Amino acid sequence: MPTPDQATRVVQEPPASSLPPADAPRRLSRTAWVLLGLSALVLASVALFLTWGVDGHWDFALPRRLEQVAALAVVGTAIAVSTVVFQTLTHNRILTPSIMGFDALYALFATVLVFVLGSAAVETMNPWVMFSSTTVLLLVGATALYRWMLGDGSRGLYTLVLMGVIAGTLFGSVQGFLVRIMDPNEFDSLLDQLLPSFGDLDTSVLALAAALMVTGVVLAFRLAPTLDVLTLGRERAVTLGVDYRRTVTRLLMLVALLVAVATALVGPVTFLGLLVANLAYQVTRTHRHVVTMVAASLIAVVALVLGQALLQHVLHFNATLGSIINLVGGVYFILLILREARA
Repeated sequence: MPTPDQATRVVQEPPASSLPPADAPRRLSRTAWVLLGLSALVLASVALFLTWGVDGHWDFALPRRLEQVAALAVVGTAIAVSTVVFQTLTHNRILTPSIMGFDALYALFATVLVFVLGSAAVETMNPWVMFSSTTVLLLVGATALYRWMLGDGSRGLYTLVLMGVIAGTLFGSVQGFLVRIMDPNEFDSLLDQLLPSFGDLDTSVLALAAALMVTGVVLAFRLAPTLDVLTLGRERAVTLGVDYRRTVTRLLMLVALLVAVATALVGPVTFLGLLVANLAYQVTRTHRHVVTMVAASLIAVVALVLGQALLQHVLHFNATLGSIINLVGGVYFILLILREARA
């Protein structure tokens, strides 16, 4: 039975994981080298993508490829940062924001548009209208879900995740029903929208997407110290003065914004965030979210740019980058589950 003095000392002493390690200078140096190495990989991959296969037509190829690189960077950064934040909130490294039903809601929205308006009207729709309506729909859906589930503070975060799974199943069922009664020709056009495409990015909305992404990322970095505290758990975070309910709600809305931007721009990419976030954890080996989010973003940009280069010049567009990422990410997801089971 601990004495009152011992109990007080246990409460006041900070947890071991929050204490600065004895080899902090060495780890800081290692972190710097890791980030420098990833930055060098980004520059090398971008240089390869910009110059590969250009036969003197620089005035035509370079501007188009620069736009593609910018779009890939926007998507990769948004997915990477949102996944790292979401995994911190759920204290689970095998979950991604897609578990909340974003992908299913996007698929349902695209299906309803084609079913009601027809594929011809959807294909000729103004890109700004399409991007804005998709982004707003995903944000409104996430806001309604979060406010409903966290409104009185009596429901936990895992209940929210469970409701997201149920909502995703419901959206998928409705979308499947509409697909079954849809005209086959319309369904062929719908498939082009449901499959993530990085080669046919509409760069006319890139400025808006980049502005929204930068806004979300800046907010995420401002909240990085709070994310470091949330890693310790809800009880310890509340003890250290964190307004848990308000903070979690703000961070979930931030995740919704970043996921909405990426999904509206290229479509659902389920496993990219899972892949880059866990690789970032392994190479950085730190609890500091500033470092982890930067590393995950750099890895995502490298993966997308190199993948798109290989897809264009080696596979000659005989596959899609999204399907390759989902295949690799799916295998990696299974390996993570097996490793967690052994642990």
